[in-house]
Amino acid sequence: MIPWKLLGTAQTPGNGAELRLYQRDNEFSIKAGNIELMNSRLYGSEDALAKLACQKIKNRPTARVLIGGLGMGYTVRAALDGLGDHAQVVVAELVPAVVQWNREFLAELAGSPLDDRRVTVNEDDVARMITTSKGNYDAILLDVDNGPEALTRRGNDWLYSFKGLETAFGALRRKGVLAIWSSGSEQAFTQRLRNAKFDVEEVRVRAREGKKGGAHYVVWIAVRD
Repeated sequence: MIPWKLLGTAQTPGNGAELRLYQRDNEFSIKAGNIELMNSRLYGSEDALAKLACQKIKNRPTARVLIGGLGMGYTVRAALDGLGDHAQVVVAELVPAVVQWNREFLAELAGSPLDDRRVTVNEDDVARMITTSKGNYDAILLDVDNGPEALTRRGNDWLYSFKGLETAFGALRRKGVLAIWSSGSEQAFTQRLRNAKFDVEEVRVRAREGKKGGAHYVVWIAVRD
């Protein structure tokens, strides 16, 4: 078996987890500690996060979308494919090394989405960008943890709190969409979204898009009604 090769490490700000990028032949993996956050062979749920959200706003030719968490670029690519030529995709990635990895090692995996003229990358905290926005976005996509509980950085807990969800509601335009990726379901979080006045749908998606087998994940699609 071909061994994994460590390509880079990065520290998440605020005493968060150490991220590590590995390669084995044509396969890439990003881990936080001993937990694999993403793998280049299993990105169906990352695609689904963007597809489900962009389906809701497909008739908005100048849609503006905020994506929290760059990952390996699959969510950005799926969003671009689901939006029009005049849309804008703003990516908030707190760890500069992840942006560097996407440009240096991972670009071809998702067809070099960062080179698309519709994309702007901010090396910034998505929570801060949401807080400073007021009705600026048609969709906000969050894939910064394994679910509605901070994993890579403690400060992310705010995103899933009632106050964080209420702030995200205010950052969205009318009928805007908040989409959140999770490794599993959590009824209490679904109710918290409803308490924040969202119309909520919980969608089960697969790690391998269109294929049987593989893990199931959850995407919450919460619409500002």
